[in-house]
Amino acid sequence: MKCFKLRTFLAVFVLINFEFGLMSLSVSRYIPSGNRSQQAIKNPVKADAKSIAAGRELWKKNCSFCHGDTGLGDGVKSRTLKVFPGNFSSNAYQSLNEEKIFSRIKFGLEEMPKFDGKIADKDIWHLVNYTRTFKQ
Repeated sequence: MKCFKLRTFLAVFVLINFEFGLMSLSVSRYIPSGNRSQQAIKNPVKADAKSIAAGRELWKKNCSFCHGDTGLGDGVKSRTLKVFPGNFSSNAYQSLNEEKIFSRIKFGLEEMPKFDGKIADKDIWHLVNYTRTFKQ
């Protein structure tokens, strides 16, 4: 019995550490080389009219169902969610750095699905640029 508990503990410990290792690898590839803990991800996509238009189309296709057409969190699916999808025009959202917004889209948050592998990184940056247009 003691041996079984030890094996179970070790197996869980190894799996948890493996998962954290994978998460850190996937996040770190978006941070420039050097001292990764001190550097922020820079948005490589200029927030010009072309990027905003691309972000708008991606928003309509992937985000508006929950977040609404204008980012107020009033999409048709928002009523079925346990967690309010957020008001992107708020100062709280607009004060988030672009790295955090990118990460939330890419890796998901609470009920929000991850778009890693579904939306290209460049397109996620277009979405980041588009959400900045929701300022009050």
